[in-house]
Amino acid sequence: MEARKPPTGGWLDQHPVRRVTEHPSHPLPRHRWPATLPAVRQLLDDGLDLGGLTILVGENGAGKSTIVEAVAMAYGLSPEGGSTGARHSTRPSESPLADHLQLTRGAGAARWGYFLRAETMHGLFSYLEDNPGGDDPTFHELSHGESFLAMLSTHRFTDPGFFVLDEPEAGLSFESLLVLVGLLAADARAQVLVATHSPVLTAIPGATLLQLDGDGLTPTAWEALTVVDHYRRFLGNPMQYLRHLLPE
Repeated sequence: MEARKPPTGGWLDQHPVRRVTEHPSHPLPRHRWPATLPAVRQLLDDGLDLGGLTILVGENGAGKSTIVEAVAMAYGLSPEGGSTGARHSTRPSESPLADHLQLTRGAGAARWGYFLRAETMHGLFSYLEDNPGGDDPTFHELSHGESFLAMLSTHRFTDPGFFVLDEPEAGLSFESLLVLVGLLAADARAQVLVATHSPVLTAIPGATLLQLDGDGLTPTAWEALTVVDHYRRFLGNPMQYLRHLLPE
């Protein structure tokens, strides 16, 4: 599979979001959550440049979803998912981080975007069924994985724009994950930011991989990712891990 290539043609070779920084007039106190998370603190202190495909990887609680949610909201997307025009909302639970971020936009780049997150997809599908448009399928009649792939393979993902995916691997089989890899790796004119635990998604050629841990946000090669090492060890010898969990 070839590496993801930059956009060409009529759309200017600029990403919708070139850089994420702390808003200079609205700083977040470093003693206040989520600035207490090393990855979030580094983002606020140093800023974050976004390329065509940026993937955040790390343990639960490292700040992956917090960061992608905040960037999506700063872009104008609903924290519960949908496009820049969606106003879907049920129970607000997002962090205050978005209020403290500033995005550097690409001159002439698309302003449209879409946010998909596994934990709020059921509510988003209900919202879409109540506000139908285009040739959308009846998402609730599909399995979780089928509905997710149907969402991505429509015009939502093929058009220029900024796409944020929070743990898209949830509910996907291995084969469906490969389909998603194909979509993300294509010569798309979309800019994509992903938070994931999947060693499959992180294998996409050309992606910028950032590992979130106690050191903050660290650019890391695929073979050096902690999650890749754990999966490799587990598949090679499951009992190496299971013997600590199973009763004697």
